[in-house]
Amino acid sequence: MPVKSVGKQVGISPKRARLVLRAIQGMRVADAIESLRFRPGPIAEHVSAILRSAAANAENNNSMDPTRLKVVTAFADQAVSLRRFRARSRGRVGHVRRQASHITIVVDEHEK
Repeated sequence: MPVKSVGKQVGISPKRARLVLRAIQGMRVADAIESLRFRPGPIAEHVSAILRSAAANAENNNSMDPTRLKVVTAFADQAVSLRRFRARSRGRVGHVRRQASHITIVVDEHEK
């Protein structure tokens, strides 16, 4: 039975989050956490926290073996953007959009 964990309104653009999520898809959870440790930037930290949450949900709520967990799917969807503005010359305004994403990670047990 697959178990999922969702990170809502993570302050990362979905395009950049998908690069990291594609790298861990299909990996065992322990290997994915280990590979995220050596990836630079805040994206890996957010994804690692969501992945650890999914593994904890599987272990505590569904009594799954944490050594047999595998990342089944991992994807990022567009969330609500923060709209800001920056003052420009001649009294004009430049629009700034701060993108966010909803990150979903699904884990399940696999055979050894």
